[in-house]
Amino acid sequence: MCANCLLLPSGQAPQAEAAAANAVFLIPEAPSSASVTAPASVNLGSATPGSTMTVQLGQVKVTSSGVMRWTATVSATNFTTGGGSAAETIARGNLSYWSGPVVSKSGPGTFSPGQPTAAGKVTLDTARTAFSYGSVSSAGTSCVWQPTLVMSVPASAVAGTYTGTVTHSVA
Repeated sequence: MCANCLLLPSGQAPQAEAAAANAVFLIPEAPSSASVTAPASVNLGSATPGSTMTVQLGQVKVTSSGVMRWTATVSATNFTTGGGSAAETIARGNLSYWSGPVVSKSGPGTFSPGQPTAAGKVTLDTARTAFSYGSVSSAGTSCVWQPTLVMSVPASAVAGTYTGTVTHSVA
């Protein structure tokens, strides 16, 4: 007897089995690029420990060429003074941001603010979506917005000039 043999009753031929396979392929969008510009520096002004301050950061602009969907992201560092001890640090979680609406735009498609109003503000303890373009266009596009930053100064903060970075990027 054969251990690896298929035994068929006499007079019957083996039946062929069929299997279908799906093929998937991608047609990429045409090469394109996007860039973001934002104010190089902004003076947030003065605040006392335990207070909250609100300031507009100036206009941020994303320009894209070719066919592209993009998302602009905002992130922040801690703000520090002196040696950056706990009392000399305003953690990025104390910063809130909202993008506001479109100030100006060019090109077809849908431009979406991450936070169109103050009611939608988000903390900058992690990177957040500031604005996005969700359409596909063969034309170049641009979008300008003027975001607002809110800083809650801890009651334990010491006097000093605090510096930090708010970064806008696009991908």
